[in-house]
Amino acid sequence: MRAQFVLSEIGVGLRRNLTMTFAVVVSVALSLALFGGSLLMSDQVNTMKGYWYDKVNVSVFLCNKSDAESDPNCAKGAVTKDQKEQIQTDLEKMSVVDSVTYESQDEAYKHYKEQFGDSPLASSLTPDQMQESYRIKLTDPEKYQVIATAFDGRDGVQSVQDQKGILDNLFGLLNGMNWAARAIMALMLVVALMLIVNTVRVSAFSRRRETGIMRLVGASGFYIQAPFIMEAAVAGLIGGGLACGFLLVGRYFIIDNGLALSEKLNLINFIGWDAVLTKLPLILATSVLMPALAAFFALRKYLKV
Repeated sequence: MRAQFVLSEIGVGLRRNLTMTFAVVVSVALSLALFGGSLLMSDQVNTMKGYWYDKVNVSVFLCNKSDAESDPNCAKGAVTKDQKEQIQTDLEKMSVVDSVTYESQDEAYKHYKEQFGDSPLASSLTPDQMQESYRIKLTDPEKYQVIATAFDGRDGVQSVQDQKGILDNLFGLLNGMNWAARAIMALMLVVALMLIVNTVRVSAFSRRRETGIMRLVGASGFYIQAPFIMEAAVAGLIGGGLACGFLLVGRYFIIDNGLALSEKLNLINFIGWDAVLTKLPLILATSVLMPALAAFFALRKYLKV
């Protein structure tokens, strides 16, 4: 097969259907940018899960005098010294527990003032109104229920709380947004495929005389189809290159010069450049294969004489 002929036919096809080619490039670029973005969003959620789940604690809050008067879980009164010692001993014996940290009422009051010192409620609180607690680091954050089952309802225990539940709600929201992006991506891919098929067929129709002559002189089907397939692949590759550019620019401006500089988000572990760079070959490969396969199947019946 003469490469010069194929290249010249690709150029002719792209020039003849310039507006449709532009539409293919834009739709492929947007759909693959959303594809890459959804992959990066999944990586970001997994990175955040690994970072935060490793830091979550289970808190066993103990009854104080105020709870004894108002909370049914503390109907037997505030926690005693013996009860505290027994709770700590039982916690340290459990195989799912990695470490146990005790927080006194004074320490709890200090932490509350540091976090909510500006609130009106903070000025009316006193240390004796705060709850003592044990902060438990688990060897496996998924084993929270073991602690809850063992200590919920025990004398001196007001409640058992798992910070993982709060994070699960956040990650559920992020996953929902990710699936919404994937749905839009799928719609854009369908639009891109339809544009590719129509562009190739219009190009084939405009050159039906040339292809008919080639068929009559004995040219193979693949030899006739190759320029059209390559034409679609080139348009897709341009769109894939733009999609890669969108991801790189987005990573630089949104994260490096945006979110990562925010003091409110300095505890979030953002994905690195390696996560973005590893997605680019996949996007480029998809941008070539998707249009080429769409063109191949669209032309199988169309170019039969």
